Amino acid sequence: MSGSDRAWAVPPPSWPVEPTGELHLAVGSRGNRSVATRQHHRGALRVIRPMYLDDSSQVTYVMVNPGGGYLGGDTYFTDVVVDDGARLLLTTQAATKVYRTPGNRARQRTEAVLGEGAVLEIIPDQLIAYRGAAYEQTTHVTMAPSAILISLDVVTPGWAPDGSAFGYDSVRLRTRVDIAGSPVLLDNLRLEPADGDMRALGLLEGHSHVGSLTVIGQRTDDGIIERVRALLANVGAGVRAAVTRIEGPGMLVRVLGHDTGTITALLLGVDALVRREWLGASPLVLRKY
Repeated sequence: MSGSDRAWAVPPPSWPVEPTGELHLAVGSRGNRSVATRQHHRGALRVIRPMYLDDSSQVTYVMVNPGGGYLGGDTYFTDVVVDDGARLLLTTQAATKVYRTPGNRARQRTEAVLGEGAVLEIIPDQLIAYRGAAYEQTTHVTMAPSAILISLDVVTPGWAPDGSAFGYDSVRLRTRVDIAGSPVLLDNLRLEPADGDMRALGLLEGHSHVGSLTVIGQRTDDGIIERVRALLANVGAGVRAAVTRIEGPGMLVRVLGHDTGTITALLLGVDALVRREWLGASPLVLRKY
């Protein structure tokens, strides 16, 4: 598969209006580095120049939203292709802030295609949902059997005048992963405070923040699951964490807590373990100014 001669992962969504921001990025392997083979952006979504954080072949792109936040009716579309053997890290310049969305929710859709031996890491800053915010994020990844996916999400409640931790209206994060045409993961995180007490059993269980790390790769085995479980066993008071094995093969890590920093650090610890064992790479050090 070559990013220079294949179509984008999918055409843009059939939204009633033109997307607020749109990004298309294809990455291929050239010599001992991964480089962009095609790149296009439009509207309030773009990337800054590529970076190489270590001596591996992985290229890092930072996504930027010049508008500073998501508003009602905003729609964003990201289309990513990682060719055979290429490695891409996508991150953000800052937290994704969703403000009050009267009339229509804000939407973000990501479609990604990974070739044989490709690696895609999606490590954004936290999502902050403020009072009256409604947000829907859909991620669909189609990957070859030997590809690797690592994807992180952290949801943080924004400030509300009444001091409530759940002033937002709705946050929905949907993730689907297909390997060789068959679904291996369907994860639907739905947070809607109006439907009940978010701190209740089966929801956030006394916590206000939630984080997830999705890892899909052929090297998933009992050993790495146990090492991740041991890492999660060292969490401090006020934090709950667990790992679930996916038959994909892969794993899903979920963390509940009360602050963004603790959850993010724990999930990045798992990411560091996977990077070391599977990629022979050092832990991420994301320099953002």
